[in-house]
Amino acid sequence: MATDIRLKEALPEITEAIVATYTECGHSSHLGHKPLPSREATAEILTDLFELLYPGFGRRQNLHIGNVEYHVGDLVDGLHDKLTQQIARTLRHEHECEGENSDEDFEALAQRKAVEFLRRLPEMRSVLEQDVEAAFVGDPAAKNYQEIIFCYPGLEAVTIYRVAHELFLLGVPLIPRMMTEYAHSKTGIDIHPGARIGRSFFIDHGTGVVIGETCDIGDRVKLYQGVTLGALSFPRDADGNIIRGMKRHPTLEDDVVVYANATILGGDTTIGHHAVIGSSVWLTHSVVPYTVVSLEKPSLRIKGPDTIDKALPYQI
Repeated sequence: MATDIRLKEALPEITEAIVATYTECGHSSHLGHKPLPSREATAEILTDLFELLYPGFGRRQNLHIGNVEYHVGDLVDGLHDKLTQQIARTLRHEHECEGENSDEDFEALAQRKAVEFLRRLPEMRSVLEQDVEAAFVGDPAAKNYQEIIFCYPGLEAVTIYRVAHELFLLGVPLIPRMMTEYAHSKTGIDIHPGARIGRSFFIDHGTGVVIGETCDIGDRVKLYQGVTLGALSFPRDADGNIIRGMKRHPTLEDDVVVYANATILGGDTTIGHHAVIGSSVWLTHSVVPYTVVSLEKPSLRIKGPDTIDKALPYQI
């Protein structure tokens, strides 16, 4: 295929125009000698953590009590280095964004946060064990625990959330959100790392679930696909700017079940323990414990070339 040389002569001009936008559009550019955290490195960290949290289900097979300690030690050592590097980058960047000058040793601070995070992994394993159990108990289609760990997107999203949440609690910027958005892209489940979620949490099917930053979720809560736990409105200050840091998302107490495509909104909205929220419900106010909230039965309208238009009750 012939190439028109005259067209290629325009490429330097295009390059110059693109580079010019790097100074004009400063919010979407990061130039300099201080790199930001890496998406690829963050994904590698999650893969290594999966190896620790679910040994034998990942890259390394044939683990047994004789070799697992060496394997875990190697992973922990590597995670220490990777986490320290990525956390240091985010701490430095946040500090510079705030316009502060400091002689802070970000690598040393990052190392302390990385080691403290790694110390929390045994407890995280205990919590995830209960999440796996909740999935098995809550889904009659599950044949065994291995199927849940290998196949359930809800467990994958919750695992990454629990990792990200611990980093969030340690004051690590940016990386927790990068982790949960990675899970979002893989599973279709969007959990903000700031949400507080209790034990034995189960998301069945999962696609389209949204859990906002200031949600509080108790123990033994079960959500189905398409559930949104969101904000009712965004309060603004006198200048019209969104006020951040307020409770904007609902609270679900222990043993709540929320069925598919239900929407629960508002920071003042509390769903009492053992309540059941039915499919497609839109709820913006609190309900007391043991409440069942559902839509009245709709009707199906059937109209075809050989039938008359008629409404039939919809069986739920």
